[in-house]
Amino acid sequence: MRIYILVINPGSTSTKVAIFKGTKNLKQKNLQHSSKEIENYEKISDQYEFRKQAVLSWLKEEGISTKELIAVVGRGGLLRPMPGGTYRITEALVKDAAVGVQGEHASNLGAIIAKSIADEEGIDSFIVDPVAVDEFDDLARISGLPEIPRRSLVHALNIKAVARKVAKNINKDIKDLNFVVAHLGGGISVAAVKGGRIIDTNNANEGGPFSPERAGGLPVGDLIKLAYSGNYKYKELKKKIVGQGGFVGYLGTNDAREVEKMIEGGDEKARLIFDAMAYQIGKEIGSYASVLFGKVDRIILTGGLAHSKRLCDFIISMVNFIAPVEIVPGEDEMQSLAEGAYRVISGEEKAKIYEEEVDV
Repeated sequence: MRIYILVINPGSTSTKVAIFKGTKNLKQKNLQHSSKEIENYEKISDQYEFRKQAVLSWLKEEGISTKELIAVVGRGGLLRPMPGGTYRITEALVKDAAVGVQGEHASNLGAIIAKSIADEEGIDSFIVDPVAVDEFDDLARISGLPEIPRRSLVHALNIKAVARKVAKNINKDIKDLNFVVAHLGGGISVAAVKGGRIIDTNNANEGGPFSPERAGGLPVGDLIKLAYSGNYKYKELKKKIVGQGGFVGYLGTNDAREVEKMIEGGDEKARLIFDAMAYQIGKEIGSYASVLFGKVDRIILTGGLAHSKRLCDFIISMVNFIAPVEIVPGEDEMQSLAEGAYRVISGEEKAKIYEEEVDV
């Protein structure tokens, strides 16, 4: 009997897997892949069969047959710009995931593996609110330099999931609500969410507040000087901005909990850097409140860093004059993926078709 949803969420050195019955998580595991295993593959898409077999082996260990699956849902990757929603995985979607039309990332494998397992059983496969969700108003695309349009690459899965959750908690239709949602993690996305659509946001790799490991928005003139200083090759400078920026650059760690311990121990530099990050987040929230013309029903703080009372208190002190602040800590991607698939299975939502929504 087909009763389970299989969820697959590939990361750089691991693949998270879970089995859901409806929206209830029954089993979950983080399948670790060694650096040696990963290094065997030139491109991320080449890891497809290796990772697929790891998922199937886990199912076998748990005593679950693929014949018991009603659907498979994978983490969406760097696909073409697309509206949010749950998408049925098609060949065109898989092709773009394999190529990496907006960049190579392990999450691109989610769709490829999900469709392969599902097709063998003749069942549906889906992705939900991938990073490539693009619902920008045209005004938001203009950067100031014609050669560089602003792009929407955002933590859409969690941002949309918490927006739905808060709307439900206050007993209102999300289509009637305006939110500013700050996803606070290794990267930070602050988004204006109007009627459930992400109409503007920062790209967490290239702008917005700095984060535990990313530099955020930088003075462009000084960045150009750094690029032409002769001290860095392209990959080195890119790594410095995404991976070695933020807390890592200033304090040598990407762990906010460690930074808070440093503060408790009297480290004034750690205090300055931590509070500066909170300050930048608050400033960014104010910016996106203006995108909504000040008509903000709730400000939502989410992601792993939203567990920090110190961080949340600082941000709230800056922005609570705008709207009430809701804290929804953590990001349960597996739950959000399963819920997206279940909304289609249960008939609550109609699955979108990639080719009908994007410019192929």
